[in-house]
Amino acid sequence: MQSPRVHIAVLHIAFAAACTALLFGSATVGAQSYPRGPVRLVVPYPPGGGADTLARLVAGKMRDRLGQQVIVDNRPGGNTIIGSEYVAKQPADGQTLLYVPSSFAINPSLYKLPYSTEKDFAPIALVAQVPLLLVSNLSFPVHNVRDLIKAAKEKPGTITFSSFGTGSPSHLAGELFKYMTHTDMLHVPYKGSAPSLVDLVGGQVFISFSSIEPALALVGAGKLRPIAVTTARRVAGAPEIPTVAEAGVPGFEAAGWNGIVAPAGTPPEIVQRLGTIINEAIGSPDLSSKFAAQGVEVDLKTPQQFAAMISHEIRKWAQVVKTANIKIQ
Repeated sequence: MQSPRVHIAVLHIAFAAACTALLFGSATVGAQSYPRGPVRLVVPYPPGGGADTLARLVAGKMRDRLGQQVIVDNRPGGNTIIGSEYVAKQPADGQTLLYVPSSFAINPSLYKLPYSTEKDFAPIALVAQVPLLLVSNLSFPVHNVRDLIKAAKEKPGTITFSSFGTGSPSHLAGELFKYMTHTDMLHVPYKGSAPSLVDLVGGQVFISFSSIEPALALVGAGKLRPIAVTTARRVAGAPEIPTVAEAGVPGFEAAGWNGIVAPAGTPPEIVQRLGTIINEAIGSPDLSSKFAAQGVEVDLKTPQQFAAMISHEIRKWAQVVKTANIKIQ
């Protein structure tokens, strides 16, 4: 016959086992019952742009795998801050997600945000890497990265580089280049990629860290000279163009990117399921080919890897913003 003490211990173990089963059983049921109706994917840009196009491609694939509509909800304004704040305040149930560009990790260094980029969101998946292409005006006698460094050191402060806006990825790529090469070049900001490239072709500026798709089109038309891509690896759409890192600045990487996050507190099992679904979608041959047509690269990451990447990006760009003393007027 068991002693009362042994009997009580057995009851405690049974109770703990029952609680554990109930906990994990609830999590499984939660993941299986998700989503409870249409999912909203908030895009903090107007319809029709590059990020919006990619988001809609991903949303279509997510719909097929979730068995529910994935509705793209455009909420532009404030350099993506308006849409981001909206999602941060939504219920943490996976029904509202945010499509984020690389400015998501830059904004904490430039603005006083109404949310915490790291504490108020749960990273889910990296959708795409968006390479920049370092290009020059044809009349500028620079043909590679070493030529550019040499010219910038010989005439500090006189070589101009355009970007599609102060604080934009193209601007910060130029500032990172200056920082890592100990050179001084003059930044000329524009309101968008198109006017930046127009003046580059026209000779008003010497070089630009540009969106790769329109820049490659101008390279193909014989109107610009390609120097290097800003990603860690060469891009599939232009494998003959070296990276900045291999062409003379080891460790240089300044790619833009797009990803998807949820409000903080979203159940881990829902985050993991969404991460798997999104990675399956962007890894599919048809979506990969459509991404390639947009000039972007697929780079699959787990939610945990994506969270680590965002954290690294925040600190990396904070250092660049501080060193370059970048201020948003």
